[in-house]
Amino acid sequence: MSRSQKYDILVNFLKSYGSCAVAFSGGVDSTFLLWAAREALGDSVTALTASAPYMPKEEICEAGRIAETIGVRHAVLEIPLNEEIRFNPDDRCFRCKRQLFSAMKAEADQRGIPSVLDGSNLDDLQDYRPGMKALKELKVPSPLLEQRWRKKEIRKIGREIGLPNWQKAPDACLLSRMPYGHEITLRELDRIEKAENYLRESGFRCVRVRSHGNLARIEVGREERRDFFRETILDDVSRALKALGYVFVALELEGYESGNMNRSLLKSASS
Repeated sequence: MSRSQKYDILVNFLKSYGSCAVAFSGGVDSTFLLWAAREALGDSVTALTASAPYMPKEEICEAGRIAETIGVRHAVLEIPLNEEIRFNPDDRCFRCKRQLFSAMKAEADQRGIPSVLDGSNLDDLQDYRPGMKALKELKVPSPLLEQRWRKKEIRKIGREIGLPNWQKAPDACLLSRMPYGHEITLRELDRIEKAENYLRESGFRCVRVRSHGNLARIEVGREERRDFFRETILDDVSRALKALGYVFVALELEGYESGNMNRSLLKSASS
């Protein structure tokens, strides 16, 4: 089966929903799903974006711009910080997804929309993803997962169909930058967001600032690591992040890796 045929099968599959809302973060996966749903269902598609204190503000704005480009209705739901995740428990993603998707389902019900679709793909099963349990409990469909789409396929077909962000670097909520068991504060979330914005403005595409109290541990894409090894860059980044309140600034030598904060959990489970 060619990948173009696979995309046609996805579009035909989405037609069976009649109308739907797509949980839309503005990332590549949810954009791909929203694009296919728009092709399948036309004006019977709505994009729902959750805006919580741990989500970068620029990501919310970008989601609005992309939804407008695709030509779908877009609603932003304001979500407060869930006290259940105040100390960043190891099942944080489950508790967070349950809150977010419950709010989206309630919004969809008010609008007379029967289904809220999630953009998870097959590669998401390779990491520690307790949020998948929440989707299952709430009976939220994940069409890309059901149709066995992988990230590389999504990017490739996304480029062919004109997806505006097919090259977008992977992203996740700011809570993924903090160790499990660490208290979440609005001040620290703001500090992380500003630190990452600074690094992106400095030309780094794939960025994470893992925040360990007074230590900032920077991750960038593996191919971008070499760009750090100039004294001016090292000095500028150190000064900028220390101005935000960090005492120590370090670079993760292996570079960016999805789910890096899950390593301690996975090691504990295997020991």
